Amino acid sequence: MDDQTARHTGAGRMALLAAFLLALVHQYLFYGKLPGVSYPIFVALFYGFMLYFAKERLRRQTWFSYVWTGAIFLLSLTYALFGNWFFFGLNILVIPVLILLHMTYMLSYRQPAWSSIGLIGAALEHLFPQTLRNWGTAVKLLRRGKHMPNERKQVLLRIMIGLLISVPLLLIVISLLSSADGVFSKLLQGLPDYIYTVSLGDWIFRALWILLVGLGLFGLVWGFVASKSYIRTETVSEFGAMGQKLQATESGDEGIGLDDPVIITTVLAAINAVYMLFVSVQFSYLFGAWEGILPENSTYADYARSGFFELVLVTSINFGILLLSLLAVRKAGGRLKRGIQLLLYVLVLCSMVMLYSAYSRLTLYEEAYGYTYIRFLVHAFMIFLGLLLVLAAVRISREQFPLLKSYIVLGLLSYVLMNYIGMDHIIAKQNIQRYAASGTLDESYLTRLSADVVPLLINFSKKENGVLDEALRSRLSDRSQLQQSWPSFNLANYRERTALEEYFE
Repeated sequence: MDDQTARHTGAGRMALLAAFLLALVHQYLFYGKLPGVSYPIFVALFYGFMLYFAKERLRRQTWFSYVWTGAIFLLSLTYALFGNWFFFGLNILVIPVLILLHMTYMLSYRQPAWSSIGLIGAALEHLFPQTLRNWGTAVKLLRRGKHMPNERKQVLLRIMIGLLISVPLLLIVISLLSSADGVFSKLLQGLPDYIYTVSLGDWIFRALWILLVGLGLFGLVWGFVASKSYIRTETVSEFGAMGQKLQATESGDEGIGLDDPVIITTVLAAINAVYMLFVSVQFSYLFGAWEGILPENSTYADYARSGFFELVLVTSINFGILLLSLLAVRKAGGRLKRGIQLLLYVLVLCSMVMLYSAYSRLTLYEEAYGYTYIRFLVHAFMIFLGLLLVLAAVRISREQFPLLKSYIVLGLLSYVLMNYIGMDHIIAKQNIQRYAASGTLDESYLTRLSADVVPLLINFSKKENGVLDEALRSRLSDRSQLQQSWPSFNLANYRERTALEEYFE
C-alpha cells in the first residue's frame, strides 16, 4: 500500500468514525422526541460533515446554490420558530429531498446542472447504489493489517453483512406478521421474557438506530468521495480513483455487493426461519376458518378484516427479495448454489401460503360485506402476484428462463384480460348470490355499476318483485336526456337503454 493510498485509507476511517459520532448525536436529538431546534442544529452538523470529508469533490458554486442553501436552513428553522402542523409534516419529506439534491449538485462526479432532470437521476444513484456499495467499504476500513483476510474470514464477513441486513428486515416483517395474525403475535409474546427484552428493549433500538444511521451517513459521503461511475468507466478525480482502491482486493475483487451469494444465503435463512414459524401457525386454522374455526378471541368479522394488507405487503417484500436473490444464484456454485435454490423455493412456498391466507381473508370479508371494484381488483392483483411468484420459481433452477420477457407478456395479457373479463358483471352476480344467501343487498352500489350489468339487474328485479325498479327507472330517465351523436355510440349503453325501455313499457 503506497503512502497516498494509506492517507486516503486513514481519511476513510476518520469519515467512518465521524459518521458514527454524528449518528450518536442524531439518536440523542431525535429518538423518541419531536423535531424542534434540534432540526436546524443537525442540518448544520450534517453539512459540516459532508463538506469537510468530500471537500475535494466540491465544485464551483453558483448563485443558485447559495439560494438553495439558504432555503434549506430557513426551512429547518421552521421547526424551531413555528407550530403549523401541516408544514411540520410536509417538511419532514421536503427538506431531506432538497438536501440530497443539493449535495448531489455540489459533490457528484456527474456535475449535473441544477436545472437539469439529470440531477434527480444522479441523486437517486448516490442515495442507493453508491451508498449501499460502501457499506462493505465500511467493514473493510475496520480491518487490522495491510493484507486481505483469508477465505474463511471473507465468508464470515459476508455472513455478518447478511445478518446486518436481516435485522431491520426482520423487525419490519415480524411487526407486519404480528399485526396480521393474533395467534402469531401471541406466540411471540409467549417467548421467554429475556428474549423479548433483548429483541425489543430500548437499548437495542438505539444501537440499531446508530448503526444504520452511521452506515448510511458514511455510505453517502464516501459515495461522493469514491464514486463508482455507472455511466462511464473512468473516474473524475484522483481522490475518487484512490478511494476506489479501498473497494477492491489485491487480486481484483470488485467488492461486496448485496447480491453476494453468502450474504443472500444468510438473509434468506433468517427470513425463512420466521416465515416457517408463521406458516405453521397459519396451517393450524387457515383451512378451518371456513367452518367457523377461528383464532381465539377473534370474531368472523375481525378475522376477515385483520392482517390482509400486512400479508400482501409481506408477500410483495418477499417478491423483491426473490428477484434480488436470483442474481446471487448466478454467482454461486456447487453446494452453495443448491442451498440458495432450496431457500428460494422455501421462500416462494411460504409466500404462496401467505398470499392464499390473504386471499381467503378477503373472500370472507366479501361474503360478510359485499363485493366492490376495489375488492375485485385486489383479488386480481393477488392472483397476478401469485403468477409472478410461479414464474420466478421456474427461474430458480432454469437460469436461461427469460424472466423479464415472461413478466412483460404476462402483464400485458393480464391487463387485456381484465378489460374483457366483465368485472361489473362478476361483481353484480356475486352480490346477487350474496343476497340470496343472506338477504342483504346494497341497492345503491349495485345500481351504480356500469351499463354492462343492466340486463342482469332487470332480470333480478323481476324475480324480486321490483326491488331495483326505482333506481332503474332513474337510470332510464338519465339516459333519455342524453343526446349523443353517432361517433359516441356505445353498444353497452345502447343495450342498456333498449332493455330499460322494454322493461318499463
